[in-house]
Amino acid sequence: MDSPIPQTNLTCTQCGGELHPDEGQLFLTCPYCGAAVYLDKSRVVFHWYLSPTLDENKARFSLSRWMAGNQTVKDLDQKATLTGSSFAYFPVWYFKRRQPSGKEDILLEPAAATSVSEIRHVRLPAGDLRKYESDLDSQSQPPTVPLQAALTWLAERNVPQKEVAEQALVHLPLYIFKYSYHGSAYTALVEAATGGVFANIFPAKAEAPYRVVGVLAAIIFLCLALVPIAGAMMDSQSGAFVGLAVCAGLGLVAALLLFALAAWVAAKV
Repeated sequence: MDSPIPQTNLTCTQCGGELHPDEGQLFLTCPYCGAAVYLDKSRVVFHWYLSPTLDENKARFSLSRWMAGNQTVKDLDQKATLTGSSFAYFPVWYFKRRQPSGKEDILLEPAAATSVSEIRHVRLPAGDLRKYESDLDSQSQPPTVPLQAALTWLAERNVPQKEVAEQALVHLPLYIFKYSYHGSAYTALVEAATGGVFANIFPAKAEAPYRVVGVLAAIIFLCLALVPIAGAMMDSQSGAFVGLAVCAGLGLVAALLLFALAAWVAAKV
């Protein structure tokens, strides 16, 4: 249990009204202006949530579409077995960065432990945020990462603390899907406001076959490029012309064969 929150010197971030939380209370509403705030140690920050627009069926469709995409192994959407799903509001630290040039951007850091750190790449427009409501508590995961720790992570990403113009706690609506593929278990998150899918580890396409095709193409066309040179060395007058003709003809054949090979690899991998 966190240590008791001091009963004095805590003021609302919005109106400046003095706050008097109960012992151990972290989420509360300002009695003067109605702002939802979160108490982190002796700091008070705004507390928002992102409203979901997807139900579980639509979230599963987003997951299936991602599995059928170019990042994952072929037919993952058909070969993977869904083993479980759940919904929760996951906390993230929200930072508005204002650079010396005047440019502003939004940065996120997880506010609780998660195996999917890619969640920091959620696109989070400020206009979509709503005041956190107490009836969401039963579905919300409490924050366990202090604000100062998140600021330290920002510094490691070369974001000076002096450029952080605004900070808040935001609960994101997430569907957590567990699935298995070839005996291994994986986790993917579907952000329920936009349908974005996030996963750190997943069955990715094998890169080796594509690299083999690329290396093979480079070797073949390098050899073909030497044909005109060899022809010119054999007969300076007509050898180069004959070599170019041979190079063009063989190059066309090689291109067709390599294209067919690449298509076959894409269909199998």
